[in-house]
Amino acid sequence: MHNSSLPGMQKKLIVIGGGASGFFCAVNAKRMNPALDVTIVEKTGKVLSKVRISGGGRCNVTHENFEIPYMSARYPRGSNLVKKTFHQFFTTDTIEWFRSRGVMLRGEPDGRMFPVTNTSETIIDCLMREMNQQGVRLLYNKDVKRITKQGDQWSLLFSEGIMLTDYVCIACGGYPKASSFSWLTETGHHIEEPVPSLFTFNMPGNPVTALMGVSVENVQVKIAGTKLQETGPLLITHWGMSGPAVLRLSAWGAHILAEVQYKFSVLVNWLPSIKEHILRDQIRSLRESNSGQKISGRNPFGLPQRLWEFIVVEAEIKPDWRWADLPVFNQNSLINNLCAQEFRVSGKTTYKEEFVTSGGIRLNEIDANTLESKILPGIFFAGEIMNVDGITGGFNFQYAWTSGYIVAKTIAKRSLEA
Repeated sequence: MHNSSLPGMQKKLIVIGGGASGFFCAVNAKRMNPALDVTIVEKTGKVLSKVRISGGGRCNVTHENFEIPYMSARYPRGSNLVKKTFHQFFTTDTIEWFRSRGVMLRGEPDGRMFPVTNTSETIIDCLMREMNQQGVRLLYNKDVKRITKQGDQWSLLFSEGIMLTDYVCIACGGYPKASSFSWLTETGHHIEEPVPSLFTFNMPGNPVTALMGVSVENVQVKIAGTKLQETGPLLITHWGMSGPAVLRLSAWGAHILAEVQYKFSVLVNWLPSIKEHILRDQIRSLRESNSGQKISGRNPFGLPQRLWEFIVVEAEIKPDWRWADLPVFNQNSLINNLCAQEFRVSGKTTYKEEFVTSGGIRLNEIDANTLESKILPGIFFAGEIMNVDGITGGFNFQYAWTSGYIVAKTIAKRSLEA
C-alpha cells in the first residue's frame, strides 16, 4: 500500500500559472495519478489568455511537422533541451491528445495547425472540461511572493497566507523585466536576461510606410552586417515591416538587436527566387520587347503594383520614362532595389498577439529528462519561464504542451512511488 493513499498523506502538486503549460501539467498529472491533490494558482483573474488570442483568436496549437531535428531547429533559445524533450512528447502526441478529447486539428499550407472549428474557445473549453473532469482545483488572484523549504515540503507565500505542497511546477510564462524574476532568483536559480522576441521593425518617416497593407508572399530579409536572414511573407504596416519573415528574424536576432537598441539596417530582396544575373538579363530583354511601355506601368515580376511603383520611384526613374529610355545608372539602381533594397530600422513594436520574451531560468540548472530543478529537487519548470523560445508558427505552444506533459509524468510517477 502506498503512503500517499493513507489518510492525511495525500501528495500535493501546486502549479503556478494558468497558461497552456500549467494547465497541461495539472490535468495530465491528475489523470496519471488520480490520488494526487492538484491545484493551479493564477495571479490574475483570467486563465489561458495567450491561448485565447493566439493566431488571431484561432489558436495556433502546434506545427504540422513530425521530424524532431526540423522542429527543434525552430527555437532560437533552448533547441538542445527541446530536442531531448520532444522524444517524450511530440507534435504527433499533441494532435492525438486533443483528438482523443474530440478536438480535431488541421494543418495550413505554412504548417500552422488550428482546431477545425477555427476558434481558440475549442481549445480552452477542452482544457477547462479536462480540469473539471479530473478534479483539478483552480484559484484566481493568487500571486506567489516567495518559495521556501519547510521540512519535506515547499511553502508558497501569498499576500493572504501560505500553502504547503510536495511538488511545485513553475509555469508562469516569461517576464519582460529581470526584476520580476526576483522570487525565483531568491531560491538560488539564475536567469538569462529577458529581451523581447517576435516584434515588428519600425521605420519612422520612411516612404515605404505609405504602402501599409501591401503584402508580398515571398521575400528575403537580411540584417545588414550579420549572417541573419529569413525568407517568407512580408507585410508593410503604417509603422514599418511585419509578417512571418520579419517576426522570425526578430526572434533569431533578439539579443543582437537589443544590443544595438533596435537601430539597424535591413536588406530586402523582393525577388529571392530570381538570381541577380538572371534579373539583369530579364531587364535587358524588357528594354527590347517592351521598349514603348512605361516602366512604372504593369510590372513584369508579379509584385504588388503599389510596391513596384515605389521601387521604381526609389530608383529615381521618372513616371513617364519608357523601357527604351532607361539609363544604365537607373537600371542598376532598379536591380539593386529589387535584390537588396536597404531600409533603416529605428525601434520595434512588440507583436502583442504572440508576445514572447527570450530569457528565463538557465537551462543548465534544469534536468532535461524531467525538467526538475537541479538546485531544488521537487520544483519543476514548464513553458516560457525557462530560457526557451520558438519562432512564430505554433512552436511556443508545442513546447508548452511538451514541457507540461513531462513534468506531469515525472510528478505522477514519483507521487505513486512515494
